[in-house]
Amino acid sequence: MKLVRPLLLTLGLAFVLPMPAPAVGAAPVSTDELVMTSSGFLSYHPDLRFRLLGLAEYRKENYVDAMVYFRRAARYADKPSQGMIAEMLWKGQGAAVDRPAAYVWMDLASERAYKMMLVQREKYWGEMTEAERTRALEIGDELHAQYSDSAARPRLDQKLRQGKRKVTGSRTGFVGNLKISIPGPNGSRNIDGSAFYDEKFWNTNLYLRMQDGDWKEFGEGSVDIGELQSVGELTVPADASPESEDQDDSPR
Repeated sequence: MKLVRPLLLTLGLAFVLPMPAPAVGAAPVSTDELVMTSSGFLSYHPDLRFRLLGLAEYRKENYVDAMVYFRRAARYADKPSQGMIAEMLWKGQGAAVDRPAAYVWMDLASERAYKMMLVQREKYWGEMTEAERTRALEIGDELHAQYSDSAARPRLDQKLRQGKRKVTGSRTGFVGNLKISIPGPNGSRNIDGSAFYDEKFWNTNLYLRMQDGDWKEFGEGSVDIGELQSVGELTVPADASPESEDQDDSPR
C-alpha cells in the first residue's frame, strides 16, 4: 500500500491535487495515515497543515482565505499549494486574474519535475500573450527568491527539527519506550513513538522524497471523484490565522 493515500480534487481540465487524509468516519487504514493526520504531526508540518486548511476554505468557496493558507503552505516548500495558487490566479479565485503570476507559481510548483505541474505550466505559457510572457519573466526572480526550494526548504527543515527535538527536549530525539495516544473517529489509538518519530517524517530530504514519489506517479488528465473527502475538523494553531503570513519563521 502507498505510504500516503492520495485523494484527488479536480481543478480545471488537467489539474488534480492529492492530499493525505482518510475519508470521513473511516478509521485510518495505516499507522502512517494516523500519524500524518494527527494534530501533533500537523503542528510541526506546516506545509500539510496549511494545505489542508486551504483546501477546507476552497471547498467552502472562501477563496480569499484559501489563497492565504496556500501561500503559507507554499512558504514551506509545498508544491501542491503552489500549484493551487497558480490555478486560482489563472481563474481569478481569491484574487484578480493574473496570468503572468499564475505562470510563475506553476513554474515553482514544477520545480521537482512533477509531470502534472510541468504540463500545466506549458499550457499556461502557450495561452499567454507576448506581453504576459514578458511580465512573467520580469516578476519571476522575486517570487522564486521567496518560494523556491532553496528558500522554502530551510523553513520546513527548521520546523521538522523543532518537532523531532520536542520529544525529549534534546537534540537527540531519543524515543525509547514512548507511547503516543492519537484521537480518532473510533476513539484514541496508541502507537509507538518510533512510528510517530520515524525519520521519513522528520528528515527533510526523506519527507519530501516521500511526497515526491506520490506526485511523480500522476500524469496529465482530469479525474472526477465527486465530493472532496474531508479529514474532519482541524484545530487551527494560533499562528494559522488567515489575516497574515508568518513573519518570524524564517530560518535562523
